[in-house]
Amino acid sequence: MIGTLVLVITVALSATALFGLVTTALNRPPSRVHTVAVGICVALIVVQAAIAAYRVLLGGITLPEQSTFLIYLAVAVCVPVIALQFATAEPSRWGGAVIAVGAIGTLVAVLRLQGLWIPGVPGA
Repeated sequence: MIGTLVLVITVALSATALFGLVTTALNRPPSRVHTVAVGICVALIVVQAAIAAYRVLLGGITLPEQSTFLIYLAVAVCVPVIALQFATAEPSRWGGAVIAVGAIGTLVAVLRLQGLWIPGVPGA
């Protein structure tokens, strides 16, 4: 895991969650801006997941909880996409809240990934 990229992902997910909550408070349904925000978050997470998966599966890094780590990687990539799908399937005021909850859940998964990564990698 790249620490700087984790920080960027954390900021992007936090901003997306805040934006979702603000649009919910303003009584607005999800828009194209929500889709772009989630897309940026997912793109960042996919880059981090690809790097981490390569290092774990092919790079020779052994983690104490390797299967848990890989499951969290999959969850971190899937949750924002699923939240966006639910939010836009039936656009209503609460779509932004759904996106916010998905972003917060993904943020927790990314932070958990970082916690799982550190014990297994010397100097990480």
